[in-house]
Amino acid sequence: MSVARATVTGASGLIGRRLLAALKAAGADVTALTRDPSRAGPLLGGARAVQWDPLAGPAPAQALEGADVVFNLAGETIAQRWSERARRAIRESRAVGTANLVGGIERAGARPPVLVSSSAIGYYGAHGDEPLDEETPPGTGFLAGVCVEWEQAARGAERHGVRVTLVRTGVVLDAAGGALAEMLPPFRLGLGGPIAGGHQYISWVHVDDVVGLMLAAAQEERWAGAVNATAPDPVTNGTFAKRLAARLHRPALVPVPALALRARYGEMASLLTTGARVLPARALVLGYRFAQPDLDGALAAALPA
Repeated sequence: MSVARATVTGASGLIGRRLLAALKAAGADVTALTRDPSRAGPLLGGARAVQWDPLAGPAPAQALEGADVVFNLAGETIAQRWSERARRAIRESRAVGTANLVGGIERAGARPPVLVSSSAIGYYGAHGDEPLDEETPPGTGFLAGVCVEWEQAARGAERHGVRVTLVRTGVVLDAAGGALAEMLPPFRLGLGGPIAGGHQYISWVHVDDVVGLMLAAAQEERWAGAVNATAPDPVTNGTFAKRLAARLHRPALVPVPALALRARYGEMASLLTTGARVLPARALVLGYRFAQPDLDGALAAALPA
């Protein structure tokens, strides 16, 4: 199935902007659901902007009718100190917002046949070096619980005949934002290094492959249920630090202690000090070919010389 019409939530975010560009380049007619069309407009690359507050009620049915696919990328950033207010915003923006999106799909006359909904590898919780795939049960902790609720909300669309793909995204590599952009300033100054000993795994993925996986999920009927959006080559934090430093022609000699991260970020620091070795088993079985399967190539693509 080709994508002629698509509706996107979270379109002004890091992945959303890349997805919009790919859809527009392919000639798709794209509608973006956004809280503030006037503010988001310049980031939408010519997509039609329709106002919708995900927490206020169902998505507008007219913005969903006739779409070939809905991409659900909206969610409050998790990269912040998890105060009670932040926890509520993180949870509600995903679970309530996705439920309200499904409510709009239910009300649409010509329902979109496919919902590609973001999730995260936080679903699995913290693990050691045990390889994890989509059959691994959910972990424990705040973020794992959020992911479970988020996915359950998305799967509500299945009751209305919609095929649902849940894209559990890892650490996205893009110099324009996200984790890599946060790492670059200290590493460029030669002040980067491994975090909390560096033994925990980073399940990374280049942004082009996140978009590629989402487009594959939109177009191929076999893509249903959970799919890990991680590269086949997860590495330890220490290895990641060395390879990033090498790409920048800098040393990676300044370790970051866990105590310092907890002082700055509170409980959120656990995402940095623990890890999970998540593999893209379903994507590989389904025949997806990664644009950036190895870390050195992915860093070169994200940080061209």
